[in-house]
Amino acid sequence: MKLGIVTYNIAKDWDVPTLIKMCETVGLEAVELRTTHAHKVEPTLSARERAAVRKQFEASKVRLLSLGSVCEFHSPDPDEVRRNIEECHKFVDLAYDLGAAGVKVRPNNLPDEVAPEKTIRQIGESLRTCGEYAAPKRIGIWVEVHGRKTCDPRLIRQMIDIADHPSVGVCWNSNEADLIDGSIKPAFYLLAAHIRNVHINDLWSPYPYRQLFALLKEIGYEGYCLAEIQASAEPERLLRHYRALWIEMCR
Repeated sequence: MKLGIVTYNIAKDWDVPTLIKMCETVGLEAVELRTTHAHKVEPTLSARERAAVRKQFEASKVRLLSLGSVCEFHSPDPDEVRRNIEECHKFVDLAYDLGAAGVKVRPNNLPDEVAPEKTIRQIGESLRTCGEYAAPKRIGIWVEVHGRKTCDPRLIRQMIDIADHPSVGVCWNSNEADLIDGSIKPAFYLLAAHIRNVHINDLWSPYPYRQLFALLKEIGYEGYCLAEIQASAEPERLLRHYRALWIEMCR
């Protein structure tokens, strides 16, 4: 496994050169660029601007792993769902041009006025549509275990099963909802075959990260764990400590 970073929130104010320099300085190997942040890596970039971003990462030791979109497909409004699918397609095109491997999407809610099974099916079918678009470009659609009610791994598994597409996988998100009687094993094994990316938070929290890392090793996961942590007045110091603790907890 390798350690990287999500630009939400610690790196939200860094441009691309600053981000690359910090990652190289502290030994982080990959980044997920979250939309709306100061690096300004968005689908609105021109072909020339995309080439410039790609060149910066390819000249560095840091992999541009994924793009953190906020595309979500739970709305009861069909036009809103369609808009999010189209936006996801734009992020897929951007990921392809930048040499990234995946686009993170998410469910964010189960609307109270709609039967849960209807929304779950809608999300799964939307994921399939995005996966079909992404497949020829070899870009993954990574659905984050996220949202009010939808952070339940059992519901995420239903969405993945409905999507039923090899380009659609899971971004494990290290939520409290993963735990059953203090263990993440049942939730982990439910999604293990579909895990393509991993978000981790404060390693000093009560979340059982040692168990998570052991389980990831058990399934032969050789991808990235991306730190999604709060901003700090001393980011370099924090990230150095974070990396040291991650190495120790992965032993």
